[in-house]
Formats: sequence, C-alpha cells, structure tokens
Amino acid sequence: MNLQDQIKVTASGIFPEIVEIRRHLHAYPELSGLETETARFIATKLTEWQIPHETGVAETGVVALIQGKNRGKCIALRADMDALPISEENTHEFRSQNAGIMHACGHDAHMASLLGTAFILNSLKNEFNGSFKLIFQPSEEVFPGGAIKMIQAGVLENPKVDAIVGQHVLPQLRVGKVGMKSGQYMASTDEIYLTITGKGGHGATPELNIDPVVIAAQILIALQQISSRIANPSTPTVLSFGRMIADGRTNIIPDKVTLDGT
Repeated sequence: MNLQDQIKVTASGIFPEIVEIRRHLHAYPELSGLETETARFIATKLTEWQIPHETGVAETGVVALIQGKNRGKCIALRADMDALPISEENTHEFRSQNAGIMHACGHDAHMASLLGTAFILNSLKNEFNGSFKLIFQPSEEVFPGGAIKMIQAGVLENPKVDAIVGQHVLPQLRVGKVGMKSGQYMASTDEIYLTITGKGGHGATPELNIDPVVIAAQILIALQQISSRIANPSTPTVLSFGRMIADGRTNIIPDKVTLDGT
C-alpha cells in the first residue's frame, strides 16, 4: 500500500471520532483567553494517542510535535481555539451549552481537523523525514490576539519552523474541496473604536441638543468612502461596523454613541 492509500485508510478509520470531537468542541465553546477546558480536552486526546505535547503555551495554547524517522525540516500546522460572544439558536443536540457563547466562526472544525491530522501523521511518522508541529492557538478573535504571544513564547523555535500552514473552513466549497490562490486570500483586521460625544436631552427639543446619533449615522456613511474613494481598488478593502450603542430612550437623546468595527 502506497503512502497516499495509507493516509486515506487512516483518515477513514478516524473520521467518526473526529466528527464526535468537533461536536463536543462545538457544544462547549470558550471565549478568547479562557479556553481552559478546550485546551484540556485537546491535551487529553493527544495523550490518548501518545503524541508529545506542551500545554499552557501563551496561557491556554497547546503545541504538539510529531517527529519523523529522520531529522529534517519542520512544518507547522495551526488551528484557532476561541469562540464568539454569540447566542446559538440552532436546535441540534450538540448546540452550545454555554450561554451567550458559540463557535460561529468554525474554530471547532479547525481544532477537530488538526487533531485528525495529528492522529494520521503520528500513525505514519515512520514514513516521512522531518517533523510536524501542531499549534492550537488561543485568542484569535481579539486584538492583538494569541499568535504574537505564542511567537514570543517560542512556538516557532525548537525545532525552528520552516513553513506554517493555516486553513479556514468555507461553507461555499463542496465537501472534499480545498481553495487556494497566490497572494492575498483572506483579510487581516484592525479594530476600530469610536466615541461620539454630544449633548443629550429630550427628543422634542432637538435645538437644545447636540445629537450624537445623527452624527454617528453620518460618520458611518462617510467612512464607506475609504473603501470606494481612498483605498486602491486593486487591493481588496473592507470597512465594517458591527456594533453601535446609543444608550438613550425612544424620546431621549443620549450624550454619546459608540461605534465598534474592523
């Protein structure tokens, strides 16, 4: 049996367990920097499969190393761990059991995929030279994120990583398909926090107020010109605001409005 067939057979054998792993991770999501139980679950699986690993990297990160039959280059494979502060409305059995938290960005699938890959690589480690470093990264969803903390903790050293591969689920792709392209593929983000301060008052006397709600609305529209008129059209640019808080009432103008975006 050639190596490709061995990979297929091993993957088919572990697939049902990986499905259950993904569903468990989906049911018990944890927010950025708080992935304690997630890390413990990952470490338990790695221990069960006798894969050397280290926990507590950048607080809640997990790093495993699979060494081939001979020394050589090191390729790192990375998956993110954290969930989002979103309430899940699905009704399936493995829906989130943690109120207000959901794996809505696919990190449960990323972790399950990397664990499955770890099992396959460990099973076939006598078939390749070099090593694979498996990086489970916390705090991907927040700035500055867990990646820089893991780098500072030395995750790319001992052995030195020659290349690193990260992937992201994409529902638009058919099962079994992988999408890739040269150059930029997915956006990186910078977080934006704006506070518009006005002068609150009664909605029936707008002439006595400085209405931050109207100002915020104008800012939201005007900022879209960054994408359409300032950014180079040859480079994809997206400016989005997903949170706007104006803590007034139906007839009360607030003193301030906050806008959060990327």
